[in-house]
Amino acid sequence: MNWEFIIEALPRYVDATILTLELGAIGIILSVVVGLICSNLIFYKVRILKTISKAYIEMSRNTPLLIQLFFLFYGLPKIGIKLSGFTCGVIGLTFLGGSYMAEAIRGGLEAVSKGQIESGLSIGLTRFQTLRYIVLPQAISIAIPSIGANCLFLLKETSIVGAIAVADLMFLAKDIIGMEYKTIEALFLLVIFYLIILLPISVLISCLEKKGRSAKYGD
Repeated sequence: MNWEFIIEALPRYVDATILTLELGAIGIILSVVVGLICSNLIFYKVRILKTISKAYIEMSRNTPLLIQLFFLFYGLPKIGIKLSGFTCGVIGLTFLGGSYMAEAIRGGLEAVSKGQIESGLSIGLTRFQTLRYIVLPQAISIAIPSIGANCLFLLKETSIVGAIAVADLMFLAKDIIGMEYKTIEALFLLVIFYLIILLPISVLISCLEKKGRSAKYGD
C-alpha cells in the first residue's frame, strides 16, 4: 500500500465525491417529485395518466440503468439532441429512481385508512387539502424506510454514470487503475469515500424511521 500516493490522490477523490453527491442529490430530489406525481395518479386512478404512470414504472424498473444512460448519451445525438454526461446521469437516475419512489409512496398511500380520507372530505376539505394535510403526512411516514433504501440505492447507482465519462468516484478509480496501475490504493480510497457518503445518510434514515414510528396518527 503506497500511502504517499494515497495522500496525493485525496484532493482528486474529494472533487469526485462532490460531483457524486451533486449527481445523487439532484437525482434523488427529482425522483421523489416524479414518485409523488406517479403514485398519486395511480392511487387516485386518474384516467389515462394512471396507465401511462404504470407503463413508465414497468419500463423503468425492467431496463438497466446502463442501457438508459447509453440511450441518452449515445442514442439521442443521432437525432440531434446532445446532452452533457452529467445531465444524462441526472435524467437516468431520475427515470430509474422515480419508479421506485412511486411504488414506495404508493404503498404508504394505500396504508392510510380510507375512513380518514372520507372524514376529511365530510368536514369540507377538498381532495387536495385532504391529500396535503391528512394522507401525505401519514403516507410519507410509513414509506420512510422504503424511500430511505431507495436513496441509498440511487447513490450507489451513481457509480454506473462513470460509463458515460462523468468524473465521479468510480470513473476516477478506474482512471487511476488504468493510467497509474495503483489498483489497491484506488479501490481502498473508493471504498472509504463511498462509506463517507453512505454511512451518515444511513444513520440519518434510521433516525427518521424511528421518529416516524413514534409519530401518533389517528386510526
